Amino acid sequence: MSDYTDLLYEVSGGVATITLNRPDRLNAITAPMLDSLSKVLRDSDADREVRVIVITGAGRGFCAGLDLKDLAAGTGIGANGGGGLANVRFDLAGSPPIVLHTTDKPVICALNGPAAGYGLDMALGCDIRIASTEAKLAAVFTKRGILPESGGTWLLPRLIGWAKAAEVAFRGMTLSAGEALEMGLVNRVVEPDQLMPVTHEIAAEIAANAPLAVQATKRMMRLGLEETFEANVHHVFLQLLPLFQTEDFKEGVQSFLQKRPAQFRGR
Repeated sequence: MSDYTDLLYEVSGGVATITLNRPDRLNAITAPMLDSLSKVLRDSDADREVRVIVITGAGRGFCAGLDLKDLAAGTGIGANGGGGLANVRFDLAGSPPIVLHTTDKPVICALNGPAAGYGLDMALGCDIRIASTEAKLAAVFTKRGILPESGGTWLLPRLIGWAKAAEVAFRGMTLSAGEALEMGLVNRVVEPDQLMPVTHEIAAEIAANAPLAVQATKRMMRLGLEETFEANVHHVFLQLLPLFQTEDFKEGVQSFLQKRPAQFRGR
């Protein structure tokens, strides 16, 4: 089922799978797709049935970035009737990078093929990255006369450190799946036919845990990137108090004492 432009969407077993669906263009991003991405991420985050989100691409590529053909024709992202970008008031609060960053549900990126430009930033914005051996991470921004515009300048140094991030970004490097694994940009690399089975195995393991606790953990990790240790400890304690009152906490304790798998309901 899908009410989203050039995206496929399905929910099964608490896992929402979002598939970028322009395989003929290596899933290059158009303006309507940006709107749909924001909407589907918000819908997934608000859906109590969804505990984990998976993002992947149709065909042989994950995402080739913004659609350069549309950009060159003046009909794509940034087109504004010839007024010039300097005259545009940017409101990015609802843009996919911001929505993805503030999504409390865990997001796994299943990198089925090359991720370039915007596609790379989107992959880096996910919490966990599983890569096919055919995947590549292409930080080609400086080779196109632009910069990582969708979170990459913030994410890359935090993921692999300043020096490595500087080399990747300034040189405009394209990394193989193996190189990305060695740098710590992906969690694991698998054969193409194992990408979705492994991804869904990890997603199912996360989905089996207490969803409110998982979401609170992600939220505190995200806030912790920008606050002091002391502030984070205080915030975590304030998150802990309501969790003590949940049915899931009681179930977690009882299942441990009774030596059985827990059945969490997100309440």
